[in-house]
Amino acid sequence: MPFEDMPPSETKVPVAPPRGPDDMGPSTDTRVTALVKAHFDFVWRVVRRFGVPESAADDAAQQVFMVLARRIADVDLGAERTFLFRTALNVAGDAARARARNRERTEDGIDAAVDPHPNPEDKLDRTRALELVQEILLGMDADERAVFVLFELESVSAREIAEMLEIPAGTVASRLRRAREYFHTEAKRLRPSNRRST
Repeated sequence: MPFEDMPPSETKVPVAPPRGPDDMGPSTDTRVTALVKAHFDFVWRVVRRFGVPESAADDAAQQVFMVLARRIADVDLGAERTFLFRTALNVAGDAARARARNRERTEDGIDAAVDPHPNPEDKLDRTRALELVQEILLGMDADERAVFVLFELESVSAREIAEMLEIPAGTVASRLRRAREYFHTEAKRLRPSNRRST
């Protein structure tokens, strides 16, 4: 699978937010900090694969952990990754709706800003492959995409996916089958050799 989107190496892992008036206590701070260190890359990839642009992925991932910090007392031990995944989906969905609203407000002929730092030539093929996979993922049914991302890209077992998404194992299998079929069909249709050269 060519999609190996990773946070930029210079990205700093965010620290747990400062305590609020309720004073979370040192054990809670330690737990949140450990979860940030253990799962930041996972959350970053999830928000990217659900449509958050790379330039906004750090902020979106940090927003997920801010939600975790506020709700940590409600998150059972061992269920943290499930909570983070669901929260990441919500944050990505909110971000997509905000972008849609912004597009509506700016559809008056203003051109989008051009990135002043294009990718070097040696990264072009990888960039195109990542864009292709991202395009396919965003066209996939959301429920099927969640299973596909977890199983194929995050190597989560079918049993864990069933628990995380609270669906039967048979539903995981059927969604994964449909997602794979969609992915392969779209990959053939969209691969560069089938596109008109620009």
